Amino acid sequence: MRVTHNPWQAKRRDLREKAAIRLGLLAVILIGFAMLAGSAWGQTPAPLISIGLDQEADQGKVAVVMQLFLLMTVLSLAPSILIMLTSFTRIAIVFSLLRQAMGTNQLPPNQVVIGLSLFLTFYVMAPVWQQVNQDALQPLIAKEIDQKQALDKALGPIRNFMISQTREKDMALLVKVAKMQRPANIVDVPTMVLIPSFIISELKTAFQIGFMLYVPFLIIDMVVASVLLSMGMMMLPPIMVSLPFKLMIFVLADGWHLIVGSLVRSFA
Repeated sequence: MRVTHNPWQAKRRDLREKAAIRLGLLAVILIGFAMLAGSAWGQTPAPLISIGLDQEADQGKVAVVMQLFLLMTVLSLAPSILIMLTSFTRIAIVFSLLRQAMGTNQLPPNQVVIGLSLFLTFYVMAPVWQQVNQDALQPLIAKEIDQKQALDKALGPIRNFMISQTREKDMALLVKVAKMQRPANIVDVPTMVLIPSFIISELKTAFQIGFMLYVPFLIIDMVVASVLLSMGMMMLPPIMVSLPFKLMIFVLADGWHLIVGSLVRSFA
């Protein structure tokens, strides 16, 4: 029986052998690199990060860790503190109601309204922050008082600001809901009762100011709607005609000057 020699099969066999040799060399090189990297890693100590509860003889380190946790908690609550314990709530609500009353639902943009409210809040609260810095922060940095005393001194000016802007009726409601005894004076009201009372009072004041802003623009809308109805232009939206008049009256009356001035003076 005669076996024919196929040159293509021999060529394929040679190619497979060469490919196997190349793969073997590549594997040897990779193993060598792995061994070198392992020896280098073994010489350099790797950092270890762990979170756990262990017995610590040094109580100072435990105190520092607890302070860090408390600081992170306060920082996470900082936006709520800025919004709820300052004049930001009243200012932001008034500007939002003014924008709706004028009919310009997207102008000024939300970024402008929030930014203006923040800067006015910093302006209104500047005396309070200066007093906090003078009475609490600087003595704490100078190590003249401890942290508990600094917190009590910092809370004093903020409480005075909230008390000056809180209605007695709202405060009495929260005291009644808490089922606590009637405080002898305003200073004895707990902070946890004063904060929601202050927020309720701020909301009420903001909506009162917003109502007073709505009335002139509402009158303009009613006049324009009556004129269009008497002329038979029932298909024409009144807002398209009244908006230029409202903008013109607001600009001629220097509305931003009056509103910002009234808001700032309302906290005096």
